[in-house]
Amino acid sequence: MIYRNIRPEEYEILKDFLYDAIFIPEGMKAPSRDIIERPELKIYYEDFGTGKADNCIVAEDEEKIIGAVWTRIMDDYGHIDDETPSLAIAVKKDYRGQGIGKKLMSKMIELMRSQGYEKLSLSVQKANYASKMYTDLGFRILRENEEEYIMVYEL
Repeated sequence: MIYRNIRPEEYEILKDFLYDAIFIPEGMKAPSRDIIERPELKIYYEDFGTGKADNCIVAEDEEKIIGAVWTRIMDDYGHIDDETPSLAIAVKKDYRGQGIGKKLMSKMIELMRSQGYEKLSLSVQKANYASKMYTDLGFRILRENEEEYIMVYEL
């Protein structure tokens, strides 16, 4: 497994990983793929690479990208302020549960710390098993609503 920065010619894959990041509760039908074209989701990938906090680390297995974690300062679900990058992550279904997401997150935390950011934020649905991984990594719940936690990591 190789962990590396995304290359500009690969930015388009963020659309695939954004779709993979959508949590589908057990027994629920997955939404149509065109959901990622909604304005509230396009902000995760549109013009990626142009913002100061646009970073992406990918996990590559046998020359195939199987996971991605990326950050942007954007007014997304996990937005807490205009200085804190929000984080998104997805690992392809066949590769989940192997520690790849945790490794990606750890590498991104170190990268953001080295760039001088003070904190990272994310949003996660309460039913999503990944919320435990975030807590284990040191994220804390900043606020919550009926369905999700807004979590922050102090760098």
